[in-house]
Amino acid sequence: MLEDELLKLRFLCGSSRALAQIYRKYAERLLTLAVALLRDASAAEDVVHDVFVKFAAADGSFRLKGSLRSYLATCVANRARDVLRRRKSAKTAVAASAGCSAAAPEPFETLVDREQTEQMARVVCELPYEQREALLLHVTADMSFREIAHLQGVSLRTAQGRYRYAKEKLRSTLTTGDEQ
Repeated sequence: MLEDELLKLRFLCGSSRALAQIYRKYAERLLTLAVALLRDASAAEDVVHDVFVKFAAADGSFRLKGSLRSYLATCVANRARDVLRRRKSAKTAVAASAGCSAAAPEPFETLVDREQTEQMARVVCELPYEQREALLLHVTADMSFREIAHLQGVSLRTAQGRYRYAKEKLRSTLTTGDEQ
């Protein structure tokens, strides 16, 4: 937290090194969040890039009293919503496809881990967007429910409920899948 405050101060003073440090510190986590929200790695990269370009352009006017991590995660979530709105209004279905390679057989444990990860990703993608966003912002971006509620424009209880319903859906789907 103190490191972020120092980075924000240096950034305000025009330090490009501070911006580079902020990018190195948060880009990977933000990309993970964007991919999970959009289900499209290419669009997610564009979203994270756009967020950092706008962030860099606001160097002199940037005023943030809260968490830098939460601020950037909020920017990514908002930008992802914009992308989804554009997709919906253009009625363009961007299919996220995972490429399968014809590599040599891997150890059993790796295959099981990959299958479980893919199953989890499928289940998360099936969640309603608001629940998926609440879950990912809390887990991936480490945002508080109060911050999520503010971002989504809902009450604290609604944000907590969306997170809880998402977890319940994941739990029930994954445990039901294990029994089959």
